[in-house]
Amino acid sequence: MDIVVKGRKTEVPERFRKHVAEKLKLEKIQKLDGKVISLDVEVSKEPNPRQADRCDRVEITLRSRGPVIRAEAAASDPYAALDLAAEKLDARLRKQHDKRFSRRGARRISAAEVPDHVPGAATLNGNGLPVQEEAADGVPTKKIGSLEVKGDGPLVVREKTHVTSPMSLDQALYEMELVGHDFYLFIDSESKEPSVVYRRHAYDYGVIHLSTDPMVAEARPPAAGGTPGS
Repeated sequence: MDIVVKGRKTEVPERFRKHVAEKLKLEKIQKLDGKVISLDVEVSKEPNPRQADRCDRVEITLRSRGPVIRAEAAASDPYAALDLAAEKLDARLRKQHDKRFSRRGARRISAAEVPDHVPGAATLNGNGLPVQEEAADGVPTKKIGSLEVKGDGPLVVREKTHVTSPMSLDQALYEMELVGHDFYLFIDSESKEPSVVYRRHAYDYGVIHLSTDPMVAEARPPAAGGTPGS
């Protein structure tokens, strides 16, 4: 397995590629997860001068036969961002490794108990933002329609498509903590419908289920160029 390093709207120097290989040691990673398929490192740069202290972002994506593990961080230079992201990746790999080899028959925990059992669970402020990230960032945000933009922008909408398989609510909560996000989109194994689990204020969790209303679907007008009943 090789480490794939790529830049998003930025060039990646050969020196940095060598540093990635030295920092992310494959032997150590494979000891924690022996089923690793690929390891991708994406480097991007924020052009906004107001975010100079967080202008370089590194996102590490590890794919294996188990759940996908992601770790990302931003800093004033790509080397510092890589160090931070590598630390997050190591912590999440160890958490998954410990869970895999934990004693069988352990009691399942409820969603409300997750922060008590998962190290590093985010603490949210009154606006629903992680306290640590808000303090480290310090960049003002503003609303543009339904979107929130940091500083002066620019407004960037990133689009991603992920392949998944149906899972339970407990598994979705675990996967959300594993990737370090505040929400997780999944297919519910019972209803077979798309659902989203997310963090609410304090340590509460919420889940949104989507279902199709036949009456609404029938009431929608036909697509352009189509004919009724076709």
